[in-house]
Amino acid sequence: MDERLITSSMMLEDEQTEYSLRPRFLNEYIGQHHVKEHMRIYIEAAKHRGEPLDHALFYGPPGLGKTTLAAIVANEMGGNLRVTSGPAISHAGDLAAILTNLAPGDILFIDEIHRLNASVEEVLYPAMEDYALDIIIGKGPSAHSIRLDLPRFTLIGATTRMGLLTSPLRDRFGIKEQLELYAPEDLQEIIRRSADILHIEIDGASALEIAGRSRGTPRIVNRLLKRVRDYAQVRGNGSIDLSSARAGLEMLAIDELGLDKVDRRMLLTMIEKFGGRPVGLDTIAAATGEDATTIEDVYEPYLLQLGLIARTPRGRMVLPAGYAHMGYAPPPVEAAPVEAAPAGSQQQRLDI
Repeated sequence: MDERLITSSMMLEDEQTEYSLRPRFLNEYIGQHHVKEHMRIYIEAAKHRGEPLDHALFYGPPGLGKTTLAAIVANEMGGNLRVTSGPAISHAGDLAAILTNLAPGDILFIDEIHRLNASVEEVLYPAMEDYALDIIIGKGPSAHSIRLDLPRFTLIGATTRMGLLTSPLRDRFGIKEQLELYAPEDLQEIIRRSADILHIEIDGASALEIAGRSRGTPRIVNRLLKRVRDYAQVRGNGSIDLSSARAGLEMLAIDELGLDKVDRRMLLTMIEKFGGRPVGLDTIAAATGEDATTIEDVYEPYLLQLGLIARTPRGRMVLPAGYAHMGYAPPPVEAAPVEAAPAGSQQQRLDI
């Protein structure tokens, strides 16, 4: 799964260049126009009052810029950014150590915040509400609680699974913003900006071609830009034109909808082996050699967004758009069974 070029999860090569490509201020941030406008207002209001920004929660698919947006908030507010993740905070003491080392106005960013365990969340509640930390000293009958005051800070949480957040934690965020998939035009602008930073020559048509195959995700578009650049340097003159962009993407086996060979194999398996009939998830996993959880969490969402497949009570089915994309004619729609008319009646009705 992690070896797929079009995965939206962070890869090793992303860590080497992604940080240099990230915008630092809101006026450099491309796309997510409603989120950007909201955050601009919230930040300006907080700075005008001389207060820290309300705790914020960013949610949406991976690779859309939640970490980048947290760093931008820190830069705009003039505070330091402290970055950690839910799985990294395994004990309440870990969180206490982080909180007590914050300075006034700092931004604490917790990625994958839905993976915090319950004991850590309990420590986080008073820290978010009262800027205080409750610590139990001693054990048994002699145990007692003391409260430590914390500097006024801003917590920014990021999650790809909003539904897994507990209600008490979710309700303590004053700002909740959903990041959505990018339009090709916004991705085209991101490509132009990244190309300038990486000193890559590319024209508008080529940038739009790459953007259209990037699944609406900036992380993927930057990854494809670098791979097409490599192709243009070896097989072309170094600059990316439309023909080299298409040839490079064809070499990577990424089609015009952004599907790779794994996606197409899944569609072909459902079409050819099962004739368009509903197929169970475990059956698809066995037929393709992929893990059922990986199919459900990684491959299916994008195919569902494009309307190529559907989940039904009887299983997964390929929709007409999926047949058309793979070059197959959809199977004929079965006629609905006719229900027998009651005795003595001259009419029949169609059982819909």
